[in-house]
Amino acid sequence: MEDVKQTVHWKSYAIINLVVMAVIISLSVYLRLPVLTAAPIGFLFGFLLERSDLCGASAFSEVVVMRDWRKFFGIWIVIIVSMCVFVLGDGLGLISLNPKPLFWANALVGGTIFGVGIVLAGGCISGVLFKAGQGNMNSIAGLVAIPVGIAAVLYGPLRGPNQLLHTKVVKTLNGDVPTLMTVTGIPYWLLALIFAAVTLSLVFFFNRRRPAPASASPRLQTTLSRAWKPWQSGVAIGLLSLFAYMSSAQSGRNYPLGTAEGVVGLAVMAVDTPGEIVWQKPHAPAGNSTAIKTPAPSTQDPPKRVVLWMVILVIMLLAGSHLSARLRGSFRLLAKPPDEMIVAFLGGIMVGAGATIGGGCVVGHIMSGVAMLSISSILFFGTVVLANWVTTYLYLMGGQSIKQRAVKQ
Repeated sequence: MEDVKQTVHWKSYAIINLVVMAVIISLSVYLRLPVLTAAPIGFLFGFLLERSDLCGASAFSEVVVMRDWRKFFGIWIVIIVSMCVFVLGDGLGLISLNPKPLFWANALVGGTIFGVGIVLAGGCISGVLFKAGQGNMNSIAGLVAIPVGIAAVLYGPLRGPNQLLHTKVVKTLNGDVPTLMTVTGIPYWLLALIFAAVTLSLVFFFNRRRPAPASASPRLQTTLSRAWKPWQSGVAIGLLSLFAYMSSAQSGRNYPLGTAEGVVGLAVMAVDTPGEIVWQKPHAPAGNSTAIKTPAPSTQDPPKRVVLWMVILVIMLLAGSHLSARLRGSFRLLAKPPDEMIVAFLGGIMVGAGATIGGGCVVGHIMSGVAMLSISSILFFGTVVLANWVTTYLYLMGGQSIKQRAVKQ
């Protein structure tokens, strides 16, 4: 009888949410509002992240704490699959590649702050979002604090230092964004093919010694109610990134998946009146999308800009992660020790500030930016990983190796 109730339970959740997503997509087509498609994309994104607990903070930290590379590899798979679908989308004219400019000082400073912060907060921005959907109180504390860190950089005391860092910019001879393509002279499609081929070769090499898993016929109930392997979510998120890119570009934001701008946009809409709301593609292009623009210092606060596509994405990410947690029984709203929540809150401030200074987060810079082979995103990626590893070793492990900790225990 219990099995029957569980079957009805997961089917009801799945059917209701599928109907809601179908209605939203139909409305976006009928009303010609591409921005509404951010809802199903965000929902799926949150579902996939929660399904395999694919958080940048734990992915990087687990390499040091447990010598476990599975989540790190899952993020790498997101990058590789995104790279391949971006090649396809760019070749078919569905998207226009828009790699991040090389503000190298921002990438180094912001990446360091971000890398430390995600350890203290227990998650990157997407991580605290989907963990908040699981009911994690520390993540909820970190999520509340992230807009504080973002606001401190955009409108507060860190605005001046951030603008100073923005003067440290590197351009190509043509004034475009430095990428691996401009550095090596190799076309994007060929670099994507090389990265994909090397990744597949390494997977084959490391897996050939392992015994083949027992074959089992996948069932929908099993797929919806159990955790996935990180690489499985990585493949799905990589494929989703192309649709996200197309949807976002039609909504006035020529970039694939991201989260930081959505969190601050949601906070602005909750406590203030936005000065500008972006929700549709501009009628006239603003010139070369890869040209580097350095903001001029100003003594006036910039208008509070909200990208509606990002706000919808973040809200639905929470909803998708919550549904996933409910389906696999990982939702737990449990109290945490006050000192842990305080640390998570302070870490959240650092995560928000670091992402804003650095120009992105694990999703926007690493998953999306590295997939477009932006030198800035690659630099940010390396800086975040190193800062995370050092902080994990000193803070989480107390400066001791795994063997030393095992001996003491």
